[in-house]
Amino acid sequence: MTTLARRPAARILLTDDQDRVLLFRFDAGDRPPFWATPGGAIDPGESFAAAARRELREETGLDLDCGPEVHRRTVTFTTLENVPVIAEERYFRVSAGACTIDTAGHTELERRVMQAHRWFARDELTGWPETIFPEDLSAILEHSDDQ
Repeated sequence: MTTLARRPAARILLTDDQDRVLLFRFDAGDRPPFWATPGGAIDPGESFAAAARRELREETGLDLDCGPEVHRRTVTFTTLENVPVIAEERYFRVSAGACTIDTAGHTELERRVMQAHRWFARDELTGWPETIFPEDLSAILEHSDDQ
């Protein structure tokens, strides 16, 4: 039996002035490409909210208040570094308006596997030919609209 490492993470539901959501395309080579929201693991001693703001800044170049948490989930998966984890993910909704994404703050791993990003209209999320994480992103966005 494999022991799962705990991985608390902050994820960002970043929307623009057209209510599109930003996703990054991950292409690790050892698995099919997939799309995911900005975000990542929290650093030791860091709060989820602080991690959300840091991840947003590092991955998009935007230094914005991430507001309150709008969703949480626990999932198991194998990281891009091949570590099996149980991830406690907390989601933060951020409206960026019209903006330009700057990926200069990406880590070496992110530069290698996150070579594309795209703003998705909500109706594009269902039926997209590649996997999108979280799988229920449309429902999470809809729920966060009400908050």
